[in-house]
Amino acid sequence: MTNKILFACLGNICRSPLAEGIVRLKAQNAGLELELDSAGTGGWHVGDPADARAVVAARLKGYNIENQISRKIGAGDFDAFDLIVAMDETNRQDIEALRPSGSTVPVVLMSSFAREQVSVEVPDPYYTGKFEPVIAMLETCADALVSQLLAARQ
Repeated sequence: MTNKILFACLGNICRSPLAEGIVRLKAQNAGLELELDSAGTGGWHVGDPADARAVVAARLKGYNIENQISRKIGAGDFDAFDLIVAMDETNRQDIEALRPSGSTVPVVLMSSFAREQVSVEVPDPYYTGKFEPVIAMLETCADALVSQLLAARQ
């Protein structure tokens, strides 16, 4: 059973904190208890809070990501989580490169949960500043993920 989920992107200051925050609220609203975290494949922002623009965009949609602190994903995350969710294919490949021998933890794309995929990858809003479409895509994926997890428990 999937109870512990790690969301991962490049720097862990935009997409993965947003995904964590969105899934956290949607799971709570559905009465689903999950352990959630996020991490980055790169270490540039380790110890930093989420991007201020992401925090504001999330808050405007009712999500709180203000207390999230960036960290880098490591091989130990394969033992700590039941599922690792990458925001794009490069992230997924970088995560797979860390996989310890014998680990069977699934590493999937966030977009794989959406029934109607607009994009295969969650675009990085860091350089464009376009957080709203990213949040909308993450909401669609989060709804589907929560629904799948609820269905699996019945």
